[in-house]
Amino acid sequence: MAELWQSDLWELSEGLEKREFSSKELTQMFLERIAHQEHLGCYLSVFEEKAIEQAEKADARRAAGDEVTKLTGVPLAIKDIITLNYGTTTCGSRFLEDYRSPFTATAAQRLLKAGTVILGKTNLDEFGMGSSNENSAFGPVKNPWDTSRVAGGSSGGSAAAVAARLCPAALGTDTGGSIRQPSAFCNVTGLKPSYGRVSRYGLVAFASSLDQIGPMGKNARDCALISECIFGRDIRDSTSAPNEVPLFSSLLERDIKGLRIGVPKEYFREELSSEIASAIHKGLGELEKLGAEIKEVSLPHTDFATAAYYVIVPAEASSNLSRFDGIRYGKRADAQDLISLYAKSRSEGFGPEVKRRILIGTFVLSAGYYDAYYVKAQRARALIARDFEEAFSEKVDVIAAPTTPTTPFLLGEKTHDPISMYLNDIFTVPVNLAGLPSLSLPCGQNSSGLPIGFQLIGRAFDELTLFQVADAFQKTTDWHLRTPETKTHSKD
Repeated sequence: MAELWQSDLWELSEGLEKREFSSKELTQMFLERIAHQEHLGCYLSVFEEKAIEQAEKADARRAAGDEVTKLTGVPLAIKDIITLNYGTTTCGSRFLEDYRSPFTATAAQRLLKAGTVILGKTNLDEFGMGSSNENSAFGPVKNPWDTSRVAGGSSGGSAAAVAARLCPAALGTDTGGSIRQPSAFCNVTGLKPSYGRVSRYGLVAFASSLDQIGPMGKNARDCALISECIFGRDIRDSTSAPNEVPLFSSLLERDIKGLRIGVPKEYFREELSSEIASAIHKGLGELEKLGAEIKEVSLPHTDFATAAYYVIVPAEASSNLSRFDGIRYGKRADAQDLISLYAKSRSEGFGPEVKRRILIGTFVLSAGYYDAYYVKAQRARALIARDFEEAFSEKVDVIAAPTTPTTPFLLGEKTHDPISMYLNDIFTVPVNLAGLPSLSLPCGQNSSGLPIGFQLIGRAFDELTLFQVADAFQKTTDWHLRTPETKTHSKD
């Protein structure tokens, strides 16, 4: 069993189908690895008994000859902002430290229906607000490649868990790069789907017009397999799209000769690490060898993206988090009157970054400032979306760019400089503002051996092309196969 933890989702699925091992054996192996890697901080809760029970049911389904899927019996993890009707859903916040959801998110329910085993809930920046996973109320996630560095955020727990082989794949969420940035930092593959591809029912809302659930795995084909399961219309989410969901995993093989790949000149800027720029150009060279046509494109309103994002997102967060009032659920402080109850519950329950964004959001939505900030930000958002639309309609099929401007930074390095932290999202937030799909995949390492991510951006609802390009790239490179040398720590 020792070598199985290195296998990808497809290999594990095939092994289960051939009865080379059982789901229970596989699940126990990952649970043991999780117990010996607690120092990384990847998981906020581990469902040992429930996971074994799910694994035994999956084994029984196979033994009985019942209908199964490629995900039946395969263990996964989910970010602790996605609800399950068992265990806690904390969102990385003291406010919800003991919250137990009465319902299960649609994405998680679809995985469970497919027979997936859920190992546990992964760590995150509080309510998804952060780019380093240092804003979690329960401690930071450490990068398996260098535990003195961040794993990225806000889905850092999911990314680090996949990188450290504490699960073969996981679900994350992406509002402005929260799947792609930690994927780049931890050397895993992660997809931010088109807005509307995945139901947001049961996802605790951060910024409702941008949030999306997506898969994180060792390679593109693993992400494709999970996407088949979780994509699709849901009547409980009016923003979920009715678009047909292709069988991505059976359509990966494609000759990309003649495919037009655009490289936005605005993304190769002063803030971009020279080592990352070099790795991206080498990655583009690999795609060119496969027959793709590389051409420069312009996304002229890119410079407005970060500013617009950090007006729109706090505004939506301020509205969404108003439900946490200390009355209905979550933390309730001792207070003498209603106003004091609100103030004390939120002061005690929310961390500094969440408070900062609530204050910013309330300010930009207030009388006298709404037009000056929020309306202008929405106009900038429309221009950014139009830039992408024009590039895709006239010039290219896919856009390729860096995922992050730097490799993983040190824990504590940016915690007292929120602007510097926000600028780390410079290459990811435009995609969310435009509602497009984007996939980050490993494409190199810097001189210190830290991972570098390569971002592919597609037309709305064209995740298939992204999977095909990424799969072709990963068939000719081995960056995604490299794993960190993590030290194991006993539970004692």
